Amino acid sequence: MSKEILVNIREGETRVSITENGILDDFYIERDSEDVLLGNIYKGRVESILPSINAAFVNIGQEKNGFLYLTDIVSPLVEEELSGARKFLDNILNLKKEQKKKQQAAQPLAKGDEVIVQVVKEPFGTKGARLTSHVSLPGRFIVFMPYDKHLGVSKRIETAPDRQRLRDILKELDFAKNSGFIIRTVALQKGKKEIVRDAKFLFDVWQKIKKQSEEKQAPSLLYKEYDLVWRIVRDFLREDVSSVIVDSKEVYERVRKFVFMMIGNEMINRVQLYKGEGSLFDAKNVTKQLNKIYEPKVYLKSGAYIVIEPTEGLIVVDVNSGRFKVNASPEDAAFMVNMEAALEIARQLRLRDLGGIIVIDFIDMTREGHKRQVLQALEKALEKDHAKTEVTKISQLGLLEMTRARTGKTIQSMSFEACPYCSGRGQVKIR
Repeated sequence: MSKEILVNIREGETRVSITENGILDDFYIERDSEDVLLGNIYKGRVESILPSINAAFVNIGQEKNGFLYLTDIVSPLVEEELSGARKFLDNILNLKKEQKKKQQAAQPLAKGDEVIVQVVKEPFGTKGARLTSHVSLPGRFIVFMPYDKHLGVSKRIETAPDRQRLRDILKELDFAKNSGFIIRTVALQKGKKEIVRDAKFLFDVWQKIKKQSEEKQAPSLLYKEYDLVWRIVRDFLREDVSSVIVDSKEVYERVRKFVFMMIGNEMINRVQLYKGEGSLFDAKNVTKQLNKIYEPKVYLKSGAYIVIEPTEGLIVVDVNSGRFKVNASPEDAAFMVNMEAALEIARQLRLRDLGGIIVIDFIDMTREGHKRQVLQALEKALEKDHAKTEVTKISQLGLLEMTRARTGKTIQSMSFEACPYCSGRGQVKIR
């Protein structure tokens, strides 16, 4: 399998695509004109408390105040363990009156308090940034959590000996006894030296953040997350990547420095400067594939297709047989289309960076075994997704409900704006 990271630099814009055997597998975009808040750490000031939803609005120096759950202060939680909007609503609706009274009687924050928070979701529409007091600093091999004493290993590292070896390394990190660490998947083949070096680097970063928090007045920025190119090297450059191709001489030199600082000499030769004629994305056949992620209809190799329609409250995905033809029973034909569609749906959600509640309307199947296999295929494909996902069973109506963590703007909203004439409806009223 050939896996490549392609970095395209345009005026005021950086685009990164990750391909496997020439097929677009992941895509990221960052514009100089848009201030990315995700991952930033601020010293904020509480502007108001909302006991009814157990939350606070925190001024972090942005146009809109950030939103912070008070339960995050009482009992910090890992952001990835949230199960999306549906569980949040269920918790509100099922909250007993006695619990509400207790929460109101012992609020952890008050108006005017100062608190260190991190952005876990970009501002969206009329909403401000989503915040957490559970600060985490990701490195290449490890994630440092200064307020959590938990020591953990990525779930993707499955073998017991490897998990125990990595846990033993974590237990020896005595310079941060009151803090926590999580081993990332990429650390599987790494030794103690590399992991300890990464942990010490993150610990030193946190010490600088703490010092700034003592010196600066709220609201103020304490830590700025790295730019897209740095994050790509940190999070995606692994042994399975054959090359990183950059079409800018300046950025090419930066990437080589990043790789040397974070990884060493063993991968520096995989960073290449694109010298061909025309666009890098055109030469790698990425442009045509990118254009398709903005279309609602996506055709599959079999002739079937899926339709993806984002709405205000959720995202609807419809699976259709289209031109699919096979000499099989309707049940088997539906199963074959759904199996192919499940893989493409997971890929499209990742490429478009769609989040929130998602409802997938598969072609009706009557056999429980077929439903189970389609569900397993979707879950397997979603394992490649870096965003947190939760999937329910396929209902009798052929509907599958799932959630995908939304941390920022969708790829489409970053590339298009609503038509000023029809407000994005795409229709003209008949007179």
